[in-house]
Amino acid sequence: MSQRDERQREEYRKNQQRKKRRATGTGSSGEGSRRRTSSSNTTPKSSGSRSGSASRSGASGRTGSGSRNGSASRNGSGARSSASRSTRPQGHPNSQRGGKGSKASKAYRKNRISRNVGLVLTGIQAVASVAAMVVLKILNMLPMTYYAIIGVLLFLFCGIILASQFFSKKNAIAGKILSVIITLLLILGCYFGIKGILALDKVTGGDYKLDKVVVAVMADDKAEKLKDAKDYTFGVQYKMKGEQIEETVDAMNKELGTDVKTVEYNSLAEQAQALHDGEVDAIVYNEGYTGILEEAFEGYSDNTKVIYSHDIKSEVKNESKDVNVNDCFSVYISGIDVYGAIETNSRSDVNIIAEVNPTTHQILLVTTPRDYYVEIPGISGGQKDKLTHAGIYGVDASMSTLEQLYDTNLDFYARVNFTSLIDIVDALGGVDVDSEYAFTTSNDSGLVMNVVQGTNHFNGKQALAFSRERQNVPGGDNQRGKDQQAVLTAMIKKMVSPAILTGANGIITSVSGNVDTNMSMEQIQKLIKTQLADAPKWSIKSMAAEGTGDNQMCYSYSGKALYVMQPNQESVDAIKAAIDALEAGKTLDDVVTTE
Repeated sequence: MSQRDERQREEYRKNQQRKKRRATGTGSSGEGSRRRTSSSNTTPKSSGSRSGSASRSGASGRTGSGSRNGSASRNGSGARSSASRSTRPQGHPNSQRGGKGSKASKAYRKNRISRNVGLVLTGIQAVASVAAMVVLKILNMLPMTYYAIIGVLLFLFCGIILASQFFSKKNAIAGKILSVIITLLLILGCYFGIKGILALDKVTGGDYKLDKVVVAVMADDKAEKLKDAKDYTFGVQYKMKGEQIEETVDAMNKELGTDVKTVEYNSLAEQAQALHDGEVDAIVYNEGYTGILEEAFEGYSDNTKVIYSHDIKSEVKNESKDVNVNDCFSVYISGIDVYGAIETNSRSDVNIIAEVNPTTHQILLVTTPRDYYVEIPGISGGQKDKLTHAGIYGVDASMSTLEQLYDTNLDFYARVNFTSLIDIVDALGGVDVDSEYAFTTSNDSGLVMNVVQGTNHFNGKQALAFSRERQNVPGGDNQRGKDQQAVLTAMIKKMVSPAILTGANGIITSVSGNVDTNMSMEQIQKLIKTQLADAPKWSIKSMAAEGTGDNQMCYSYSGKALYVMQPNQESVDAIKAAIDALEAGKTLDDVVTTE
């Protein structure tokens, strides 16, 4: 083969190589080959040169081949890397090389986890927000404006915290912490809200009264339980609440498995005297009469002990469900002298009527002395008794007695005991009470303390002692009634303030079990909502029925004459006129105004 043919073949082969290199993007290698090819083409055409050229060509061919293989390997990898980079978002950690790429990859994963945690926390917060709004709606004590504002704020909090998870340059730690705090507060709010709903349901809608019939023996008797008195003789009387005594004796017979021996007496006084004289070993009577026995027999409670009790529930007809609390309404406030179950029938030592006119924003408080000598309609058969004794026969009996006395209608009742008064005052943060006199309370009030003339700040126990004191104040029981009104006025002034009303749920929860009312949950919710929406100032007028002390026979205890108070008709008529004036929308004088 001629040299010319060899050169042509070599040129053809190199051209093919160049085309392949261009196809694979190896421009730089191709340039080097072209420079080497050009150099070989300038070689002299001698045989030695041809031989040297051939040798160089062979070397060049090998070099080109090596160049192709190495270049192809590098460029193939580079092509794949380039393609991989082109399909990933800018800033993806794998678009970088070496140590920087590894750090970026870790940061990317960390940011993604942080964002997911933030989204989960925001979701939980949103659920808690919805739950809180539902609880507030069920509690139904806030005006719609307040409800809407709270809803908007909760929505904004969720939105801000959600946005912080996407737009924060860091990990939005502050947003996550805030979300956790808000969620915990919402969960806590839901808990107390539900607790308040249950407490309000427990307090409201009172539809029964509770009588407790007991078996008592002398304090030094060996019997501690009913089974220890199986062979005793029991004194009973059936003239007052006889059906309850019969039911209790039947319950005793079932528990002991035998019929107990009984001796019947005509009155409670005869029963008590028979026990004291040893004619019977035990007596069966309604625990509500214990206060009466204390009046008749000094130290009765200290000299006897109860070894058995039987509870009897009876229904109280509730006729107040349809009363519109936006119109005039009245509430009988009964303070019973016990620490136990609020539904238990007991003497009513505090008897206050609150006549309310929501239109003129006036409240008339009327207190009636516990010893007022009056008839108990439907109970005493025309015979008179102390007003406090009416409570033994139920709150409805006390209401009927006062309705007849003042020729009015009482819509609601609210029963409180010693415990509830303490709890309410403490829940209000104490009250500022105005006292007409300076005095020191006695031991009988439950707490010895000094009271100054003018304004006193009382906690719960102090307010109770002030309300119970009658020995060391001028006027005795009459002044005690006025002092009770002063405490109630201070409580009302505190209760109608917006700051306290928003915490009404907590107050209701704190007194659950120690307050009983026939007012429905809806009626209480409506009163609170209206007060929060309008926030009016109220005018409060206080009046007290007056009378003179006396000793008379009472229906509930016929053993001897008891201390009573004969009503002063002029004071009763003045109270009637004030009630009529308030219901007619007239302005009352001599009032105290809330702030």
